[in-house]
Amino acid sequence: MINLKKWKTLKSKMVLDHYWCKVRQDEIELSNGQIIDDYFVNIKPDVAMILPITSSREIIFVRQYRHAVNEFLLELPAGNFDPTKESAEVAAIRELTEETGYIPQEFRKIATLYDKPSKDTNQIHLFLAENVSQVGEQKLDITEEIEVILISVESVLDKIIQGEISVAGTVAALFLGLKFLNY
Repeated sequence: MINLKKWKTLKSKMVLDHYWCKVRQDEIELSNGQIIDDYFVNIKPDVAMILPITSSREIIFVRQYRHAVNEFLLELPAGNFDPTKESAEVAAIRELTEETGYIPQEFRKIATLYDKPSKDTNQIHLFLAENVSQVGEQKLDITEEIEVILISVESVLDKIIQGEISVAGTVAALFLGLKFLNY
């Protein structure tokens, strides 16, 4: 068995401190003693993601443009939140309502996952919402243009295999949520 050891942080400095993007440069000492002076860490807010399922076994997805990859992607409703201002649960329901106009009748947390722990600090808080129903219109942010798409539970796996659903957090939430429901 290998005796794994944590790296030591020798120095840290913020190299980019913008509201939308924070990057920290760490000088670290690896467990073998080697020093790395330019290990960059993205300081990111946590994400609340929700897997909403209607009473007719359809999953509510959002399709939107993602500029970093220059693609339109199918995802579950989700958004960043500040845990000093709201809980992950409140953020998940807020995001579902804002992005889709739907609300859940039943709601529970299914997991908390690290997003990209090699470079990012945030976690994804995954929630399952059952018997969701539409109660209003979308209330989108200035950067959001979202198409709401309903996909049957039975066809989701095929859409993942075909590459139509390809965002890692969404795929993880689908597998966890559907396993949780025994679908």
